[in-house]
Amino acid sequence: MTAQQSSTAPVGSRPDGEDQFPAGAQVFVRDEVWLVRNSVRTEHDGAKVDVVGVSDFVRDQEAVFFTGLDTIELIDPRRTKLVRDESSNFRRSRLFLEAVLRKTALPQSERRLALADSFLLDSLPYQRRPAELALSGRNLRPRLLIADVVGLGKTLEIGLTLAELIRRGRGERILVVTPQHVLEQFQHELWTRFAIPLVRLDSIGIERIQREIPAGRNPFTYFKRVIVSIDTLKNTDQYKHHLERINWDAVVIDESHNLINRGSLRNQLAQILAPRTDALILASATPHNGDAKSFAELISLLDPAAIRDPEHYRAEDIEHLFIRRTKISPEVREQMKGQWADRGPSQSVRCAATPAEEKIFEELAAVWLPGENGTSVSAVPLFPYTLLKSFLSSHAALKATVAARSKTLEKKDDPTATHAELAALHALRELVAPLTEADSAKFAALVEQLRAIGVGPKSDARVVVFSERVQTLEWLRTVLPAALGFRGRAAEESTRVMHGGLSDEQQMQCVEDFGLADAPVRILLTGDVASEGVNLHRQCHQLIHYDVPWSLIRIEQRNGRIDRYGQAHQPQFRALILTSEVEGAKDDTVVAERLLDREDQAHRALGTAEAVTGLYRAEAEEKSLIQDLLRGRTVDESLDTRRTEAEADAAMDDFLADFFGSVGDPEPGAEDGDPQDAQGSGADASAPAGAGAGAGNAAVPRLFTSTAEFLDEALREVFPDATTSLDLHRDTESGLLSFRPPTDLVHRLKALPLDYVREQRLRERLLVTFNRRLAEHSLKRARESSTSSWPEISLLTDLHPVVEWLTDKVLVRLGRQEALIITADVLEPTYLVQGVYSNALGRPTVVKWMGVTRGGTVEDDMVGLLRRSGVGPTMANPMRHSEPATALEAGIADALAAAEQFLDRHRDAWDEPLRKPIDDYKARLGDWEQPTLVGERTKKSLSSLADSLLTTGRPLLRVLAVLVPDPEASSPAPSTA
Repeated sequence: MTAQQSSTAPVGSRPDGEDQFPAGAQVFVRDEVWLVRNSVRTEHDGAKVDVVGVSDFVRDQEAVFFTGLDTIELIDPRRTKLVRDESSNFRRSRLFLEAVLRKTALPQSERRLALADSFLLDSLPYQRRPAELALSGRNLRPRLLIADVVGLGKTLEIGLTLAELIRRGRGERILVVTPQHVLEQFQHELWTRFAIPLVRLDSIGIERIQREIPAGRNPFTYFKRVIVSIDTLKNTDQYKHHLERINWDAVVIDESHNLINRGSLRNQLAQILAPRTDALILASATPHNGDAKSFAELISLLDPAAIRDPEHYRAEDIEHLFIRRTKISPEVREQMKGQWADRGPSQSVRCAATPAEEKIFEELAAVWLPGENGTSVSAVPLFPYTLLKSFLSSHAALKATVAARSKTLEKKDDPTATHAELAALHALRELVAPLTEADSAKFAALVEQLRAIGVGPKSDARVVVFSERVQTLEWLRTVLPAALGFRGRAAEESTRVMHGGLSDEQQMQCVEDFGLADAPVRILLTGDVASEGVNLHRQCHQLIHYDVPWSLIRIEQRNGRIDRYGQAHQPQFRALILTSEVEGAKDDTVVAERLLDREDQAHRALGTAEAVTGLYRAEAEEKSLIQDLLRGRTVDESLDTRRTEAEADAAMDDFLADFFGSVGDPEPGAEDGDPQDAQGSGADASAPAGAGAGAGNAAVPRLFTSTAEFLDEALREVFPDATTSLDLHRDTESGLLSFRPPTDLVHRLKALPLDYVREQRLRERLLVTFNRRLAEHSLKRARESSTSSWPEISLLTDLHPVVEWLTDKVLVRLGRQEALIITADVLEPTYLVQGVYSNALGRPTVVKWMGVTRGGTVEDDMVGLLRRSGVGPTMANPMRHSEPATALEAGIADALAAAEQFLDRHRDAWDEPLRKPIDDYKARLGDWEQPTLVGERTKKSLSSLADSLLTTGRPLLRVLAVLVPDPEASSPAPSTA
C-alpha cells in the first residue's frame, strides 16, 4: 500500500464503519481533546469510551462518551505535529513513551502473567495457576471455578487473576459477590495485597448512593469496581432491573456452591450475572453436592456448552474450566514447606457428665432414644436426635429446643395425640430448669482448657470456640469471662459472639476485632456462620469445638478457619466430649469422637474429608448419619456404607474419581509457561524480575527499569516544585513517600474503600512506598492495632491509583496530536509507531511497537531500538536539530504506510495462536446437541461470540516520536536489528 492509497481512508478505521478507541489514544469530542482510558462495546449505544481530559478546559476531568450519542473522532495519525523535546536528558520523551507502553492493554495473544511478582504476597507458583488457566485460551473467555480446599488462598488467586485482567484492559468494571460476613475481609485483601480498590455496597451503602444520585440512576454504575454481599443482591425483585441493564468485565462469586439450587434467589442472581460479564470467577471449597447434574449446572454458568450430557461426563471434559488442589497436592506441599505448619491432632477432651446431666441422659435413653426393643415417645423419628444434639451442646440449648417443641405441639388441633410427648417434654423441662454452669461438665472442661492455653486477663492468647447452637453461644458469653478472671469492662470486651442472627456489619466487626492484635477480645464464640470463608488465623492458632457437628465437612470447614495459608503457628484443635455411665446413653463418644477421628484420618491421607461419605454436603451428611443411627448402624458403618453406595453410582464414580484425583496438578512442562512469545514485544532485559519473558512471565516492553524509576522521574517532570506544591517528603533510607494529594487525585480516591480513606485520612495525606518489606510491616502493624486494620502505608504497584494518576499526568502534557523529536544515535530519521489490531469487541489482539526509517525499513522492537540508539537517563540533549520539523512531518504518511504493510504481511502468523483455540471451541460447539429453542439460541450466541474474538479490520496506527541523527555527530553507529 502506498502513501497515496493510505490517504484514501483514515489509518486505523475499520471497514464496517465502527471506530476503535484503544487505551492511550487521543480523541476529539465536543470540541475538546480527551485521552482514552478504556473502550468497550455496548448493546445499544455503540462503543462506551472512558476518557480523561487533555485540552486546557477539561484537563484531568473524567468523562464517559458513547458513539451512539456523541461524535467521537479518533485523531488521524497522518496529521501528527512534531515538536522538539528540549527537556534535560529527553526526560519528557522517555516518560511519554513509557506512559504509552503502560497504558496500552496487553493483547489477547499474550497468555503469560505480567504482574504476578509485583504484589504484596509470597511468590507461590500454585497460586498463579488459576490466573494462568483463565488466560490460557483453552476457554473462550476468562472463566473458571477455583475449587481449592479450605485454606489454600483462593482470595489471593482471585486477586492475581483480576490484576492480570486489568492489565489486559478486561477488568475496568468488576463486581465481587461474597457472603456478608467476609465482605470487608475480601475487600481488605484485594486492596492491601494488589492495590485493587473495591467499594463495599452493603444494603446501607446502596441506599446512601441512591440518595446521592439522580432518581432512577443505576447504583451499580456509580462505581466501577464494587463488592456486595450475595444476601443483598439476591433480592432480585429490588435489584434485578439494575443488574439486567449493566455489563461487567469481570464478576467474582465466592462460596459459589450456594448457587446450585435451581429456582433459589441465589441461583436466579447467578443466571442474571453470568451472561452479562466477560470474565466469571466462581470460588468454592465445596462446589458440588455429589450430584453430577447439579455440578453441571454450576459449570454451565461458566460455559453453557461445556457439558454435552449433564448426567454423564468426566473431569477431563471440563478441566479447562476448573482447578482444584489440596494441602497434600504435590505442588502445594512442596511450595509450602516451612511456610505453613502441619496441623496438630484433633484432641478429644473427655468430660464425665455431672449427676444432673446423668439424669437427663437417663431420661433421653429411657423415653426418647430407647434401644432396639423400645419406641420413642416422639412421633417424629428425627426429633429425638435434635433433642440429643441440643443437650450435647448445653443445657441452655436443650431448654430452647424443649420450649420450641412444646409450643409447636400445643398449637395442634388434637392435643390428645401429643399428650405423651408433651408430658415427656415437661419432664425434661423440670430436669433442665435448675441447671447452671456448675452442673455442666463441658463448661468446667472449657475453662480448664482455656487456662491451659493461657487465656486470661494478663495474656494475649486467643481462641475460637465453635458451637452449633446460638443459645449455647449466648450463655457462654454471660458466664465464661468471669470464670476466667475477667472483671468489669474487661469481661465485656474479652468475649465476642458471632452467629447468623447478626447483621452483616456486626459479623464483619467481629471478624475484624478478632484479627487485630491490640483489640481486647480474647475469645470468639461463633456458630458455623464462620465456618465458610472467614480468616480467623491472624492472631489465633487454637480452636475448641464446644459441640461437634455431625458432619465431616463441617468439622473440616471449622478447622480451616485457623489451619490456612498465612498461619504462623501449628494449629491446635480440641473437642469437648461429654461422656456418660448410663446404659444406652448416646453420648459424644458414640458420634462426635468417631467423626473427629475420621476427619483427621481423611485430612492427612487425602487433604480433604469431603469424599469420605460421597454426599458432599454438610446437611446431607448429618441427615444420613441420623437415619443410619435409627437403623442401628454405628458411625463407622454409616460412613463406609454411604461411600460404598456412592461408588456404586457409575456416573458419579467416573466424575468424582477424577475430581478428587490428579485434577489441578500441573501438566509436565506447564511451569515453563507458553513457549511462544506471541508478540515478540521486546521485553526489557534490565527490567525487574517478572517483567521479562521466560519462566512463564509475559514479555512486557519497558523503557524504564522499574516502576519506581518511572514514578520518580514523572514526579520531577510534572511537579518540579513537589516539595512545595505537594508537600512531598522522601525518606531515602526506607523508601517512604509522603505527600498531600492534589484535587484531581483526591477525586480518584473515591474508588477506594470508604473506611480506609476516612480512617487513614487519605484526602489529607498519602503514604506510599515501593519497599515491599516496609509495606508488609505496615500491614502487620495495622493488624496489631485496635483502631484500624487498614495499613497507613500502601505498596505502589502498576495498578495503584497514584501510579495510574501520574501516568495520565505524563500523557496529557503532550498537546493534541503531538509527537516528540528526539536526537539519538541513528543514521536517518526513524519514526516510532504503535500498531494495534483489535477484534470486534474492541480488545487488542496484536500490539506492535515499531521503528520505521525514512527508507521504509521496519523493526518491531521499539524498546531495543531505543536502547541501541542511546535513549536513556544518561543521554545528553544537544539542543541541535538536523532538519526542520515540517520536513520530518512530510515523511509521516510514508512511515505509516510502511508500518501498515509490515503489519499486514505478518497478520496471519500473529493471528494463528488466537485462531486455533477459537476454531477448537467452535468445533466443540458444533458437536453440542441442544434440540431446544433456548439451546439453539445459546449455541448461536456462543458461535457469534467466538467470531467476535478474532482480529478484524485494519490496524490502528499512532506516531509516538521520531528519532533524528545529531547533525554534528561524526560517525553515528548503524541501527541494526
